[in-house]
Amino acid sequence: MLDLIVNYTPTGMIPTKSMTPHVPVRVREIVEDVHQAVELGITMVHLHARDERHETPTHQAEIYGRIIEGIRAFAPELVICVSLSGRNVTEFEKRAEPLELDLAQKPDMGSLTLSSLNFARSASINAPETVQALAARMLERGIVPELEIFDLGMVQIAHYLVRKGLLVPPHYANILLGNIAGAQADPLHAGLIVRDLPADTLWSLAGIGDAQLPMNALAIAMGGGVRIGLEDNIWHDPWRTRLATNHSLVQRVHALAAIHQRAVMPPSELRQRLNLAPGFGAYGRRPRFGWWTTPRQRRDESQRPHQDVQPRAIRRDDARERPDAAHRVRVGDRRQR
Repeated sequence: MLDLIVNYTPTGMIPTKSMTPHVPVRVREIVEDVHQAVELGITMVHLHARDERHETPTHQAEIYGRIIEGIRAFAPELVICVSLSGRNVTEFEKRAEPLELDLAQKPDMGSLTLSSLNFARSASINAPETVQALAARMLERGIVPELEIFDLGMVQIAHYLVRKGLLVPPHYANILLGNIAGAQADPLHAGLIVRDLPADTLWSLAGIGDAQLPMNALAIAMGGGVRIGLEDNIWHDPWRTRLATNHSLVQRVHALAAIHQRAVMPPSELRQRLNLAPGFGAYGRRPRFGWWTTPRQRRDESQRPHQDVQPRAIRRDDARERPDAAHRVRVGDRRQR
């Protein structure tokens, strides 16, 4: 069984200071919060930026850049994902703005919600052309999509994008359960989605609201990763008598993982499994990795001397033979395929 991916989500789009004083919203708060989480032990961070004046969600590259640079000052290896959510902005160019960051500010990953969906009080609008445009921009920029999956239909969209060449392995997916208009926090729902994921996909389970703790436990038992933080749940208990902190949620996941004898996956291992650059100044997907390089990169490679072109294409059929391949686990079946 793989080590445990801990995907840390400290802020989100919904929590405010009036809801919980523990949510970090300003650049300095987010950086300090992530610093403490890194010391506890996390694998990756899923960031949402907020406007400094109004504390409202924003896609501004400048704010994301300051957060990323602040985090990399103390955690140069941490895998960093930026949110490209369609929950408050639908225009492609605004949502894609963080993808243009470069050098020490370049994100390793960007979120990609695969279809539109409703929440209890709002909607996330993800038109087919926007989803494909975001996937294409990430492919061109060498940024790995963090697939956000809320139901089985979104899994089918993932397969469609793979066939179109817009998603290339290895993949990473969050499976978010418990939303009123999506798959529920149920082992059967989780198992069906995991079973149908594209080949060579690393995955984590997320539980929305009260579903966070049971989905943490289920993911750890199934061999997947966990998504944890105040973005999805601000309460420590289902009776809502005690507000959680990000760090109390991380500590609880560590306790569950210890029971199952699963260590937290270090960022360096996730980087290797997703074919990301090693960090320490090099970020995003490594540009020369077989047939899923971009057209521009393929043209550049064709102009090099023959002896320099080393990576061979890795076929999907080969994935099970790779010692570093990410394997899926069926519910009730711990055997890695």
